Amino acid sequence: MKYALGLVAVLAVALGVAGIVYGEADDSPGLQLLAGLLVIGAIAIGVRIVRRSR
Repeated sequence: MKYALGLVAVLAVALGVAGIVYGEADDSPGLQLLAGLLVIGAIAIGVRIVRRSR
């Protein structure tokens, strides 16, 4: 189960980075904000998974 959550977190980071890049190209600050929040949330989930596995 933790591997699936880790994979989802990595995919969310990738999607967030893509959203930031696309938002920068399209000059969309709202998309960049949402993508940044997605990246921060995914990193928080990843840290939580690592801390619980110890």
